[in-house]
Amino acid sequence: MKKALTIASFLACVSTIEAQVLSYDLTKEQPLYSEAVGYGYDVVEAPTAKTVAPFYFSVKVPDGNYRVTVRLGSKKKAGETTVRAESRRMMVEKCVTKKGEFLDYTFIVNKRCVDIPSYKDINGNDTKPSFVRIKPGEVGSLTWDEKLTFEFNGASPCVQSISIEPDTSAVTVFLCGNSTVVDQGKEPWASWGQMFTRWFVSSPSPNIHHPSPIAIANYAESGLTATSFMAQNRLEKILSVIKEGDYVICEFGHNDEKEKGPGTGAWYHYTVALKKFVDMVRAKKGNIIFCTPTQRRMFDAEGKIKNSHGDFPAAMKAVAERENVPLIDINAETKILFETMGVEGSKHLLVHYPMGTFPWQVKKFSDNTHFNPFGAYEVSKLVVMGLKKMNSPLVQYLSDGWKDFSPSHPDDWQSFYWPLSPVFDGKKPDGN
Repeated sequence: MKKALTIASFLACVSTIEAQVLSYDLTKEQPLYSEAVGYGYDVVEAPTAKTVAPFYFSVKVPDGNYRVTVRLGSKKKAGETTVRAESRRMMVEKCVTKKGEFLDYTFIVNKRCVDIPSYKDINGNDTKPSFVRIKPGEVGSLTWDEKLTFEFNGASPCVQSISIEPDTSAVTVFLCGNSTVVDQGKEPWASWGQMFTRWFVSSPSPNIHHPSPIAIANYAESGLTATSFMAQNRLEKILSVIKEGDYVICEFGHNDEKEKGPGTGAWYHYTVALKKFVDMVRAKKGNIIFCTPTQRRMFDAEGKIKNSHGDFPAAMKAVAERENVPLIDINAETKILFETMGVEGSKHLLVHYPMGTFPWQVKKFSDNTHFNPFGAYEVSKLVVMGLKKMNSPLVQYLSDGWKDFSPSHPDDWQSFYWPLSPVFDGKKPDGN
């Protein structure tokens, strides 16, 4: 068994983290994760030579971005491996290796906890230490804990090693939004933010030069509005770590449109909140991008999508035009996507599953707002295409395998590859 990392040595590792590379040989016996050891197999049972099942590996690290290299393959058998990080962020979609073949993939993973240390605010003053007021459903999740977690899945997951190194230079893209953006932690729910990471992974080919990948830091959460996002100190957490040249992408609207009371509505609270995002991000010399809200699957008698967002997309566009904010019109693009797939076909983008689809299912799912993994995957491509249309510098970091996408020519849902994670929840996410 690999020698355990003691508390003293782990603290020493933390103090020199910028020069430290943590490496783990998974061909050798590894411990179960514990606070004392600081690394090991986690979430589900550890893998054995006789079992072929998804497994998790966690490493306790401070907040920050980490350059991760995984070597996939096996001397003893052929492999088919999918790699996800934290709460089901897709990193490596499907790596097929022959017996004796090995491929290396490199990507950046953002890790964070709820603590907000003191930092210089937009006026140059030191703030008081604070924390993100996460929702009860986020407590104990892989999103806001003290460790970096990897999920290895697929028909035959084969992992040789994991190497983790702090990266303080990578461009970070912070995602702000609701249940259509968040890293949904459990099956069968998914959002475009956790698929977006897929398109920024270095090619395993040693003959292809690829720029350093970027870090995607998803701060979204189900049920949030632009106002409640700020009230929970999520934007403050971003402002405490954002660097000059980093990006903030905002998609709000689904829940903002349900706010009631004086001053609410598309042209009041919503536009004021969006303006605050713009001002505070730019004051920290960051770049901001807006995304209009994704459509709901609501068809009229002629098979056309009905507008369920009122004036909210128009209000976001108005703020974007007035403040010169680049905008991705996902509202328009998902309308094309839904209508192309049709009344029945579009169900395959969302959590629509008859009773008995999953062994743990207790009722049928008929959700017209929340995406399943395939739908989230398609919408993530629309976001990337939006970046390409605006000539964003972020497209220089796209994976070598990226192919342009059109919502009028969606992928075949039947051939989409997504081995189910071994964590699930039949409860609908907050918001609608």
